Amino acid sequence: MTLTIGIDVGTGAVKTALFEFNGDQITWIDKITDRIRNREPFKLAEAAFDHLLEKHGYTRDDIDYVATTGDAENIPYSTGHFYSMTSHARGALYLNPKARSLMDIGALNGKAISMDERGKVLKYKMTSQCASGSGQFLENIARYLGIGQDEIGELSQRADNPEVVSGICAVLAETDVINMVSRSISAENILKGIHISMAARLIKLLKSLKVKEGIVMCTGGLALDTGLVLALNEAMARNKMDMPVVSHEDSIYAGAIGAAIWGNFRHNKLAELENLAKAS
Repeated sequence: MTLTIGIDVGTGAVKTALFEFNGDQITWIDKITDRIRNREPFKLAEAAFDHLLEKHGYTRDDIDYVATTGDAENIPYSTGHFYSMTSHARGALYLNPKARSLMDIGALNGKAISMDERGKVLKYKMTSQCASGSGQFLENIARYLGIGQDEIGELSQRADNPEVVSGICAVLAETDVINMVSRSISAENILKGIHISMAARLIKLLKSLKVKEGIVMCTGGLALDTGLVLALNEAMARNKMDMPVVSHEDSIYAGAIGAAIWGNFRHNKLAELENLAKAS
């Protein structure tokens, strides 16, 4: 049996996942997510780490591999670090084995990634940090409109005449929204317009990768935004790309899941090398 913990420190939240491995059997034991909200991410990560251990009766010595990803490279008790795209790809595959590409939509940017059946990253494209296709931008707009983040998806789907915002720059897009509010455009139509703009940018990235088959998995902080997922599927149809865009209730944990799984793989490889060295 092998125990690993995956820790994904993002811009907006820290995600932690505890896994057990018995041969080919993978058991996801537990998980924690904490919004950062101006708090120290590494302190949040350590508190979540220790909480999971205590809850399940483990000590730090019981954990065979602490795998970090995202901005968690310098966590002192980490065994090893994995690139974010590598972790998200493997996590997406765990959540949906039919996934062959993914869109990681985070607080600062969006990424389109193609992968093989093992979760190996083949190609990727990403938006710039100043773009309006990010979680932070959408969160700022929701705050301006006086809307909770959990309301965004449902409201967007009620739109009857969406107003598309600038798809290039977040500053210009925010100006667009301010002008829309002054013209009494409804929150539903503003949010749908933002989703349409974000979807167009993300689908353009995916199209450039020449992905033609398999499920497109959404990961990251905006993966559970149902309005955005709908807009992505609508954009896929407009671009004649016959692939469903789906999410999962645990999509936000994709990075932590993938890190934990890759951590187990690396742990086993290191054990094999150690055994070979001893045998020689």
